[in-house]
Amino acid sequence: MPVPQDSQRVVIEDVSPEIDAGRYAAKRVIGDNVTIEADIFCDGPDALTAALLYRHADDSKWQTAPMRFLQNDRWHAQFTAARLGQYEYTLIAWVDHFKTWQRDIEKKFEAEQDIAVDLQSGALLLRAAAERAKGTDAAALRKCVDMLLGSGEPANKVAMVLSERTTNLVQRHPDRSQATQYPKKLTVQTDPLRARFSAWYELFPRSTAEQAGKHGTFKDCERWLPYIAEMGFDVLYLPPIHPTGRTHRKGPNNNPSARPGDLGSPWGIGGPEGGHKAVHPDLGTLGDFRHLVQAAGERGIAVALDIAFQCSPDHPYVTEHPEWFTWRPDNTVQYAENPPKKYQDIYPFNFETAAWQSLWEELLSVFTFWIEQGVRIFRVDNPHTKPFHFWEWVIGQIKGQHPDIIFLAEAFTRPKVMYNLGKLGYTQSYTYFAWRNTKDELTAYFTELTQTSVRDYFRPNLWPNTPDILTERLQHGGRPAFMQRLVLAATLGASYGIYGPAYELCEREPYERGSEEYLNSEKYQIRHRDLNHPDSLREYIALLNTIRKTNPALQQDWNLHFLTTDNDQIIAYAKYTADLSNVIITVVNLDLNYSQSGWITLPLADFGLDSRQPYEVHDLLTDARYLWNGPANYVQINRHESPAHVFRLRRPPGREQDTEYSL
Repeated sequence: MPVPQDSQRVVIEDVSPEIDAGRYAAKRVIGDNVTIEADIFCDGPDALTAALLYRHADDSKWQTAPMRFLQNDRWHAQFTAARLGQYEYTLIAWVDHFKTWQRDIEKKFEAEQDIAVDLQSGALLLRAAAERAKGTDAAALRKCVDMLLGSGEPANKVAMVLSERTTNLVQRHPDRSQATQYPKKLTVQTDPLRARFSAWYELFPRSTAEQAGKHGTFKDCERWLPYIAEMGFDVLYLPPIHPTGRTHRKGPNNNPSARPGDLGSPWGIGGPEGGHKAVHPDLGTLGDFRHLVQAAGERGIAVALDIAFQCSPDHPYVTEHPEWFTWRPDNTVQYAENPPKKYQDIYPFNFETAAWQSLWEELLSVFTFWIEQGVRIFRVDNPHTKPFHFWEWVIGQIKGQHPDIIFLAEAFTRPKVMYNLGKLGYTQSYTYFAWRNTKDELTAYFTELTQTSVRDYFRPNLWPNTPDILTERLQHGGRPAFMQRLVLAATLGASYGIYGPAYELCEREPYERGSEEYLNSEKYQIRHRDLNHPDSLREYIALLNTIRKTNPALQQDWNLHFLTTDNDQIIAYAKYTADLSNVIITVVNLDLNYSQSGWITLPLADFGLDSRQPYEVHDLLTDARYLWNGPANYVQINRHESPAHVFRLRRPPGREQDTEYSL
């Protein structure tokens, strides 16, 4: 017969969160209660004790939190991610003979069975615990032994061993000699609060000048800060601010032949003035940029910088480090291609070069340079076109030194590629939101993002438009489409962004039919707009961002719950806080051509409401208030006024307080 290798009887499996067998870290933000769950069981009927062991990566000592039994061999525990950076955790569990004895002797005593021998068995367990203990605990446990073996009443003895005091004494000195420890040390990355909740505004600095046709500067950008702050944005994202190349520079509307005076694309990085660590001279100086970062910070706005690891033919890297590029047989550098399209103004790096180590170190130094200038957020262009192992290394290096840094992946690519970038360390990611339009599409996609294991490593940032994406819905839906997509982005996700001022001014003319490119795109030329145009959505945007900031339910992703509606042109969903202090119900008309109405069904018990009592909902967009009854209620959405209701649930009238309900 086989001989057991050890006498461990406990099995620990199906630990959550555990991403790819512990290969990657789960994501949380500072202050989160990190919940760990696992299946824990053993052979036979013995009772178990399990504990969570956790520590910050900078600490050497493990902390312990008891695990609680849920159901069906599922256990859980929590710890608070109180510091930025990485936490480690693992689990330990053992057969608890004293807990088993407590359970059985209580049953026998209640059944009026003879427990004399059982009391002696308990005394042995308490004596063993006393030997493991020291000081006052050891003395107290020895007194328990004496009481069990003494001449007192059995009822008093049972009461003593079942007391909280005795239980705690033994639990402080458990017998872990045969304990099972989970073999993996799993990790959680703790990020700043802005990693979970943020509102981004993308702005081309060169289009900020007061005078039409003039090149904007960093000082001009500072003049825009009150406008951006009044709309409620807390991240100002700037496309590349570096010198741009002249060779094969693109003209307006991506014309391959630039005219004199054409500015080219900011993503064609590098010229005689410098490369990735320089600023375009027409924007100002590095000192001007630092001043912009400081001025934005004083208004509660963080500046996010675009990092695009590619070069124009004029970038200093091309002559200083030719080994970092791919050379063709005709002795020219391979430019970027997406056949049949050619991008002669862009040279990609060759990450398969034999000189990869010096290339990696230099690209790392680009990040650290801008961190030294005060930047704490980076939007990374096309990260899916660079090696995964490079991103894991560079993000690990940076967050090891600066755990407050946020990385946004601009990755419109295959789902598994996007998810893998999240696992590798990207704090947030772009999504497919822009192309999810129907009720079924939105419900399925956001259920995947918020209710499956994806949520542990992938944080969505929802963008209804970008300089590259003007969707068909925005092109043909008019102002209502811009309002509708804004409400969806701002309420479905805790983080969202817009490319402005194109968005608030509802710019929707494509370059050509069937294209998602803007006509006269800012990617190739300066644009000048009237920010005070009467059709601007700036006030609507400001209202939505105020609603987001004053309702904690909208500052999370995992609390999203879709509601039943009887009209497929109406989507409804609720977000609510765990302490019943804030419930938000959003109802959106998905039809851009007609007003819609229908019935929505609310889970009143989940909201803490008595279905027999009326309750009030307050539309935060219009300030209208409605008295509802029961779970099913009628809604009507007039497309000419607002494409949505954003309701806040309130206590039924007549109650002692007018506090808000939430879940």
